[in-house]
Amino acid sequence: RWQKVLYERQPFPDNYVDQRFLEELRKNVHARRYRYQAVVFQSGAVVQQLCSVCVFVLTWWYMDAGMLSPQGLFGAALVSSLLGYVLFDAVDGGAGRWASGRTRWADLKSTLVFAAFTYGFSPVLKTLTESISTDTIYAMSALMLLGHLIFFDYGANAAIVSSTLSLNMAIFASVCLASRLPRALHAFVMVTFAMQIFALWPMLQKKLKARTPRCYVGVTVLFALAALAGLATVSSVGAVLFASLLLAISCLCPYCLIRLQLLKDNIHGPWDEAEIKEDLSRFLT
Repeated sequence: RWQKVLYERQPFPDNYVDQRFLEELRKNVHARRYRYQAVVFQSGAVVQQLCSVCVFVLTWWYMDAGMLSPQGLFGAALVSSLLGYVLFDAVDGGAGRWASGRTRWADLKSTLVFAAFTYGFSPVLKTLTESISTDTIYAMSALMLLGHLIFFDYGANAAIVSSTLSLNMAIFASVCLASRLPRALHAFVMVTFAMQIFALWPMLQKKLKARTPRCYVGVTVLFALAALAGLATVSSVGAVLFASLLLAISCLCPYCLIRLQLLKDNIHGPWDEAEIKEDLSRFLT
């Protein structure tokens, strides 16, 4: 009888297998099954980040066109930051703050230092890219915002994810766009708003998603509607295309993923690479 060993001579060719070879065949052993509602819920992170980029670009367009004053934007950003700060602690009752050991005074100092340095260097930010053409600035900003969306941490465990790189690319894009605004005050407010929407807003999103999923879904829908309403004031065609993109990401793509899961056919068997499951640490001492 044929045996699956190499240390004995057998009257069979080297590539011989008997009918028992496929008895150990297993399919989709580690395949993960998804539910449509769960995939739609997870797609909210992508929707929110797309809306964040849309809101940021719209805000810059309004300031560049003179339809939004820097004082008005700074006041609205300050009020929303205070509300978000209170909500961030209220979601978990301050448990996260106690675990991190960070005090409110430390948060206030960090905010004041950032605001002071940004305001002091705003004239430099305004004149930093004067020697670069406006078309190049727009192309660089678009590329950086695209990179921000690609490398953003949506919750996936992948090598391409880099929160630091994603944030740096978004801030670089904000500096490029702020340099084309009329005054240094505009540049200061624009960079401050970019830090708020690209750094602070995702932190609040993650906590809402982990603690209050229903509230997270409501915030996502309202934020998407606000972004679409703002975009509709600039371009109705752009609003329709952006709405189609959001619907495709949140509804169509999860449906396609669920359908493609039915076609998954990963096979496992005796031909797989051998895995040593024995504890070999005793040989290393």
